[in-house]
Amino acid sequence: MPEQGSAELAELLRDRGLRLTPQRQLVLDAVRQLVHATPEQVHAAVCEVASGVNITTVYRTLELLEELGLVTHVHLSHGAPTYHDAAVVQHVHLVCRNCDTVTELEQSELAPLAERLLSQRGFRMDIGHVALFGLCGSCA
Repeated sequence: MPEQGSAELAELLRDRGLRLTPQRQLVLDAVRQLVHATPEQVHAAVCEVASGVNITTVYRTLELLEELGLVTHVHLSHGAPTYHDAAVVQHVHLVCRNCDTVTELEQSELAPLAERLLSQRGFRMDIGHVALFGLCGSCA
């Protein structure tokens, strides 16, 4: 997957007059490998490969990757946003307030609510940014 990701990233960057740097590729690879990751977790993963990359570079790169449509983020707590690969099918995040476990729910589960909000209120729900908080089965 890194080769395909490299070509895709390089093309998107070229279209904006930017170049593919090792740091940009490492950040994208880390997001894809970690599935759901905060900037700090991405930074830790990148530093395992390239210790000289600083956290500011990670934050800037995540912002750029989001502008390019390669990653997206959701707020799963009051802390830093959590990033994931934008190519992954949109899903709802179920966050346990006790153990911080994050599981996924197919967006189709919220489709009836999304349709009702649209028809009754004209509100378009962004399912990719939905996080539901509660207690997981183990903690309940």
